[in-house]
Amino acid sequence: MTAQPPLPLCPPEAVELGAAAVLEDETGGRVYLFGVLSFQWDAGDETGKRLAAVQLLRLKAAPVAQVAAAFGAAPGTAWRWRKDYQAGGTAALVPEKPGPRGPSRLTDTVVAEILRRRADGQSLRAIGAATGLSTTTVMRALEPAETAAGQAVPEAEQPQYPVHGGQLPGQEALDLPVLPAPADRMGERAAARTGLMSHAEPVFAPAARVPLAGLFLALPALASTGLLPCANEVYRQLAPGFYGLETVLLDAVFRALAGEPRAGGGTRFDPHALGRILGMDRAPEVKTIRRKFAALAETGKAAELITAMASRHLSGSGPDGEDLAALLYVDGHVRAYHGTRKIAKQHSTRLKFPAPATLETWVSDAAGDPVMVVLAEPGASLAMELRRLLPTLRDIVGNDRRVLVGFDRGGWSPALFKHMADKGFDTLTWRKGTAEDLGAELFGTVTFTDPETGLAHAWEAADALVDLPVGEKKNAEVFGMRQITRLIDNGKGAVRQIHLLTTRTDLTPGELLFRMGSRWRQENHFRYARLHFDLDSQDAYAVSDDDAERMVPNPAKKIAHTTVVSVTARHAAAKAATDAALLTARTPATGQGSVLITNEAYNLLTAPLRQAEQDLDNAQAAHRAVPARLRLGDIAPAQKILDTETKLLTHAVKIAAFNTVTALARDVRMNTGYARAADEAHALIRQMLVRPGDIRPAGGHLEITLDPLPTARATKAAAELCDHLTATETVYPGTSLVLQFGIKNRH
Repeated sequence: MTAQPPLPLCPPEAVELGAAAVLEDETGGRVYLFGVLSFQWDAGDETGKRLAAVQLLRLKAAPVAQVAAAFGAAPGTAWRWRKDYQAGGTAALVPEKPGPRGPSRLTDTVVAEILRRRADGQSLRAIGAATGLSTTTVMRALEPAETAAGQAVPEAEQPQYPVHGGQLPGQEALDLPVLPAPADRMGERAAARTGLMSHAEPVFAPAARVPLAGLFLALPALASTGLLPCANEVYRQLAPGFYGLETVLLDAVFRALAGEPRAGGGTRFDPHALGRILGMDRAPEVKTIRRKFAALAETGKAAELITAMASRHLSGSGPDGEDLAALLYVDGHVRAYHGTRKIAKQHSTRLKFPAPATLETWVSDAAGDPVMVVLAEPGASLAMELRRLLPTLRDIVGNDRRVLVGFDRGGWSPALFKHMADKGFDTLTWRKGTAEDLGAELFGTVTFTDPETGLAHAWEAADALVDLPVGEKKNAEVFGMRQITRLIDNGKGAVRQIHLLTTRTDLTPGELLFRMGSRWRQENHFRYARLHFDLDSQDAYAVSDDDAERMVPNPAKKIAHTTVVSVTARHAAAKAATDAALLTARTPATGQGSVLITNEAYNLLTAPLRQAEQDLDNAQAAHRAVPARLRLGDIAPAQKILDTETKLLTHAVKIAAFNTVTALARDVRMNTGYARAADEAHALIRQMLVRPGDIRPAGGHLEITLDPLPTARATKAAAELCDHLTATETVYPGTSLVLQFGIKNRH
C-alpha cells in the first residue's frame, strides 16, 4: 500500500513540520496533519496549545526541537509538557496561576522588626539572618522608609548571593546574560601589533554561569606571594603586545591551579572561558605563552625574580605570628630526564638508581612552604650547595638575624657546620655514621606542642655535648655541637638510638626534635607538586654544552677500585687457606714426636698466598696510577645541560601556585567551621577553584558569586571562606576593582 502524499490544503504562512503544519494567529492556532485540520485552540487557551504540541510529539510527526520552535517553546519545555501529560493527563498541562503562592512574609510585625534593627545600625545581612529573610527582601522592606528619608542602601551591603538561571526561595534573580559573546577587542589587538599600546588592560563584563570563576578566589592568596609585584620590579614589562606581563603570569598561575601547569595545557581550556577570568576576550594560545616565556627567559633574570619573591616571603610572619625566616629547610631534589640528550647522571633516592637528571636545591620556610630554588652544579653535594647558598640567604634574611637551617644527612660536613656558625647560621641535622650509644640513665621524656595544630608530642631523649673533628687528620681541629639523642623502636622489639646535632642551645630538646621531624613537610611539597603542578616536567627543551673543562670523577678510578676490592678479598681467602694448610702440616700425627717441613714443601704451601699478594700489589699500583678526576671533555665531550632560565621561571609560577593553595587551605582550617578541614582542606580548595559562577562589575567592585558545592557542609564552608577573602579587599591586578566573593544558596 502506497503512502498518501500530504494534501496541499495548508495555508502558505503555516510552519511545516514534516507531515504536519502549524499556524497561529490572533484568533488562536491550528495544526494540519497530512493536510487535514487535526487540532485547534482559541486565543489564550494555553492548555489546548500544549495539548496539540504533546499530540504531535506522541505521533512523532517531527523532532522535538522543531515542534518546540513551532510552538514558541524550548525543547526542554516541550519534553516537560509530554512528561506531565503522561503523568496526569490534560489537567497536568494547565498553567499554574502566576503570582505569590502563599502569604507574604513581610508582615507588619516583621517590617517593624526590620526597621528597628536597621535603626540600631545592623547590616542587611545581619537583619536577614535574624529575621530569616534574604537581603533582597530586607531591602524591599526598607526601601519606602529610606527613600522617604533620602537615604540609599550602601553599595557594599548589596546582596552578595545573586541567583542566575532560576529563582531560589526568598531571592530575586538579577538579570545577567549567560555566557555573553566576548567583547570585540580587535582594535586593541591591531594597536598592540603596531606597537601603539604596550598591553591591553583587563576589562570585565557581566556574565552568568562562567566556567572556572572559582579561580578568582586565588587572587587574595596570590597577592601575598609577591609574584606579580616582584615580576614588575624585575622585568618591568614585556615587549609591546596585547598580553602584558601580569596577564601572562596570571594565565600561568590560573592554569596551574586548574590542573594544567604546562604551556601545552592551554589547549585543554576553552580560551573564551579562561579569557573571562583574565579580563580578556580570550586566553593566550600555546604559541603565545611559549613566546612570552622565552622572551622573559632571554633576560636571564629568573633567579633574581625568585630571590625577590623569597625576600618578600620571609619578611612576613606565619599565621600564628611565627617568624618564617627563623627556620629554613634545605634539601636537594633530583629531576629525572627522559629525553634523548646526553645528560649527566645523578643518583635518585626515589628511583633508587642513577639516571640522567638535574639537581635542584630547594629552600622552604618553617611551615614547609617553598621559598626559593636554585639549580645545583652537576655532581654537587648538598654540603657544597649549602656553602654556595649561604651568601644569598644572608642577603634575603638580613645581617642581624640568626637563622636555623635544617637539612638531612646529605649535608653532613663538620667543616660546613663550623663555616655556617661563623656566618651566623645555626645547624639542625641528623648525625651521620656510627656513634657511641648513650647510657639509659641519661634519657627522659621530652614534650612539645605544635603551635599550629595544638597537638602534643612526646619522645624519650637525652641531651649532651659532643666534639666533631673538622677534617680527617689525627690532630684536626674539633667543633663542639649539641646532640639530642632519641630512642627509636624498630618494630622488632629492639631499640636503637638516633642522634640530632645542632648549634642552638636556647631551644628545648622537644622543640628541636619537632622541628627536625617537620622537615618532612618539604618532602610533602615535592610529592604534592609532582602530582598537581608537574614539578619534574621539562617546560623547555633547549640545551647548551656542558663545561668541557669541568673536572669530574674518572669512571676508570671506580673500576680500578672495584678490582682492588676483589683482589683484596681473594688475598684474604688465600691467607686463610695458607694458614690452615701450614697448621695442618705442623701438627704431628698421633704417636709422632716431630714434623719436618722442607723449604720445598713450605714454598708449595705458600705459593697461592704469594701470588695473591703480588696480584694485590699490582691492583693497588694500578689504582694509584689512575687519576681520580678528569676533564669532562675527555670523558663525555657531547654532554649537555638543560635550559635553566625557563625552568626557574616556571618554578617561580609553581611556587606561587603552591603557596596560594596552601594559604587557602590554611584559611579553611582557621577561618571556617568545616569539620573535615584537617583532612580535606586541600581537596575542598581544588574543588572551589574550578567552580562556575557569575561575574558582576559594579561601582568599583568585582562581585564573584560561585555556584553551590555538592554538599551543604562544603557550601557553608565555602561561604565562610568567601566572607574572609572579601574582607581582604584585594584589588584585581591591573584594575581598580575590589573583589567581593559570595556563593549561591543551595536549593
